[in-house]
Amino acid sequence: MTTPRTDKLTQSYYDAQESRILSNLNKIVARAPVSSGRIVPDASDLAIHDGRTLDASVMFLDISKFSSRPSGTQQQQQGLLQILSLFFTEMIKVVEDYSGVVEKNTGDGLMAYFVNSGGVTAQTKAVACAMTMFYAASHVINPILAKSGIEEFKFRICIDHGPITIAKVGVVRGFNGIVAIGTTANIASKMLAVAEADEILLGSDVLQGLAADWISKFVIAKKTETGWHYTSTGDPYIFWKFTGRWAGPRS
Repeated sequence: MTTPRTDKLTQSYYDAQESRILSNLNKIVARAPVSSGRIVPDASDLAIHDGRTLDASVMFLDISKFSSRPSGTQQQQQGLLQILSLFFTEMIKVVEDYSGVVEKNTGDGLMAYFVNSGGVTAQTKAVACAMTMFYAASHVINPILAKSGIEEFKFRICIDHGPITIAKVGVVRGFNGIVAIGTTANIASKMLAVAEADEILLGSDVLQGLAADWISKFVIAKKTETGWHYTSTGDPYIFWKFTGRWAGPRS
């Protein structure tokens, strides 16, 4: 996908996104209630113990105060499943729109990574993806929830960039899955403890792949003492708050 303009989402993208979310909503509502059961699907029989090292931007999305949502009864769990299905179906699709790969969905969040391609840096893809996620939530998903009297989704997104090894680990006929190994993935995950709801937080190396106007207009230091330091120089590894957001095509 070509990265959208830096000032707003295109009308065609917004229309397609809105249509997609509403279509998914109709499918989710039409599903039968979840039935009781004990069967867990087996993981696919994939090649394991192999990996590839590459530079990537690693993204973590985390829903704020997820554990405070009522989920004690089957009815509450069914309702939570429906809104999570609506939310994550779109978030995963947005990742794919920016040529990203979702490694895992944690129930209240997801992890994804992006690499350079088509003349667009991994960092630009990840940050543009994050802005599109917030746009989808604030302009389509949350208004749908609000009309039904359901608490809106607030979330945070953290992104770091650097070398990681993408590998398949586990056992052949049991639990296995794709993991991203390396300091970059570790930092992106730990940044969630610093980020607040509705924030996009970036590691310093993300800035190296962003356009100069994005940095000058939308980047401010969030935390200078993070506990992380560059190995080569000993300088602190700074976290940065990215304040840019898409202006909608109908703005």
